[in-house]
Amino acid sequence: MTKRYSEQAKARAVRLAVEPIDGVDLTPTQRAKTVAKTLGMSPESVRRWVREAEVVSGQRLGLASTSEMAELRRRNAELEATVEVLKAATSFFARACDPLPSWSSGSSTSFETGSESHRSAER
Repeated sequence: MTKRYSEQAKARAVRLAVEPIDGVDLTPTQRAKTVAKTLGMSPESVRRWVREAEVVSGQRLGLASTSEMAELRRRNAELEATVEVLKAATSFFARACDPLPSWSSGSSTSFETGSESHRSAER
């Protein structure tokens, strides 16, 4: 079961996990575990909040929230639909601008008129 924490509780956990402790050199993971144990939270939650705060502040590359990810997915779907429309339009206009009509793409019988063929007319 997931617990919901207020924004103030998250901000406090992030602040405690980020600020240095005098005389103690801990890794970010150890800091998150220590803060989580002190505040009664999950170490993974604290670690995620710290990473999100780093993204928001520009210290780390990435997406700040799942709402940004949802927006990017929506935009991607929109762009893919646009690409499909453009492909169809390109195909349509390519056929319309084709110098050889589709009915003449078979054998070249256009030189044969009446009873004479093209070869007999050259003689």
